[in-house]
Order: sequence, then C-alpha cells, then structure tokens
Amino acid sequence: MIMGWITDWLREILVDGILSNLSGMFDTVNEKVGEISGQVGLTPQAWNGGIYSMIRSLSETVVLPIAGVMLAAIMTIELIQLITERNNMQDVDTWMFFKWVFKTACAILIVTNTWNIVMGVFDVAQSLVNSASGVISSDASVDITSIITDLEARLMDMDIGPLFGLWFQSLFVGICTWALSICIMIVIYGRMIEIYLVTSIAPVPMATMLGKEWGGMGPNYLRSLFALGFQALLIIVCVAIYAVLVQNIAVGTDITKAIWTCMGYTVLLCFTLFKTGSLAKSVFAAH
Repeated sequence: MIMGWITDWLREILVDGILSNLSGMFDTVNEKVGEISGQVGLTPQAWNGGIYSMIRSLSETVVLPIAGVMLAAIMTIELIQLITERNNMQDVDTWMFFKWVFKTACAILIVTNTWNIVMGVFDVAQSLVNSASGVISSDASVDITSIITDLEARLMDMDIGPLFGLWFQSLFVGICTWALSICIMIVIYGRMIEIYLVTSIAPVPMATMLGKEWGGMGPNYLRSLFALGFQALLIIVCVAIYAVLVQNIAVGTDITKAIWTCMGYTVLLCFTLFKTGSLAKSVFAAH
C-alpha cells in the first residue's frame, strides 16, 4: 500500500516535470525562428538606424578620402602606362586621352555614389525576401503538446523508470534548444554585423572598379555584397523547409521519438543557416 502510494506520488511529480519541460521546450526557438523573416527582410538602415548612421559617417568621412587618394594613384599609374606603351609619346593616339578622361570620370562617379550603389544592392535583396515571405507562409513553430494527443494520460500509464528517463531527456533537450536559439541569433545578427563591416569600407574597393591592375578587387566586392544580400533568401528557404518538416511530424508517434525528431530538425535548421553564407558566396563566386 505504501509502495503504491510512493509510486503514484513519484509518477505525478515526474509527469508534472515532463509536461513543464515539454510545454516551454521550443518556445525560445519558436521566437527566434519567428523573428528570422522580419530580421533578414530589413535593410541595414531599417535594422538599426544608429549603427547605420555611424557606419555611413565613418565611410564618408574616413574611408572615402582614402579611396580618393587610391583612385588618383590608380588613374595616374594608368596614364603613365598608356604613355609608355606608346613608345614614350612617339606614337601618340589622342583618342586614348579621351578614353582615359572618360574612364576617370566614370570611376569618380562610382566612388562618389558608392553608398547609393551599396544600399541599392540590399534594397533589391529586401524586395526579393519580402516577395519570398509572401509566398512562403508556413508556420514554423513547434509545440510537442499539440503534436502528441492525450499526452498526460499516456505519461500516467508509463512506469517510473521510463518516466525518469523521459524527464531527463526532456530536460537535456530543453537545454540544447536554448543553445540552438542562441546559434540562430548568432547567424542572423552576425550577418547584419558583417554587412555593416563590409559597407563601412565600400569606397576603397569601389575606387579600384575600373583600374586595370586592380580590376578584380571591385567586381569581387560587388559579388560579396550580392552574396550577403541574397543570403537572406537562402535563410528564408531554410525556415520554410524547417516549417514543413516540423508540421509533418507524425501525430501518433511515441513521445521520445517526437522530442528527438523536433530536436533533430532544429539542429538541421541551425546547420543549414550557418551554411547559407558560404553557399551564397559560392553561387556568386565571391571570396
């Protein structure tokens, strides 16, 4: 009689603990996943106006003068090369000077409008992400208690040993999902910080855009910008795939399998989010 009472008492404690762990297990992950579409769809200016203003001021007051000096040096070297290639002006084609002046004017135009060009790339990416978000509208939230029907009744029918094991697993998975939510935040916030870092030095690579010897630097920089912008689309696709996977978890599955399946899908989401950066750069051949 006493052993039965102790067993029932332990069962109730374990069931309450399991239900408590499961009810809020994926809340933090759900919150971070729900923020992804809104975060990656923002331009650098909309994401944080304070950081944007600081980076723009730094770019225009500190980096732009350096880019101007680089541009002057690059175009001067090109002019010298044009002259020496023509046998020290013994065989001069006056048209080459007009081409050099036109090329220099275009380079100056690019450098002075660097910020507009850079922000234009992310405006295009934002428009693309917003369009994709309208097409992809699946719910990516996970709720174990809704996936498994009659959860409490099924737990009460289990023995003390399996209940203790399930309680430990739910506690461990809960800690892991908390860590995974931090990983998701690192990917999203890390991408935006990388955007600010890259845009802060934008005038320097843009100054080399039309340089003969430095020509590879400018185009590669633009490819990097497009890779960062279109990474947002890959992130949205990852979230959409994750949403389909978690919503298709079998309702009749056992509790342990449901927990670890959701956990596996969340780990898969984090892994793919970390891969979006390198994948976008490989697509645009940026390095």
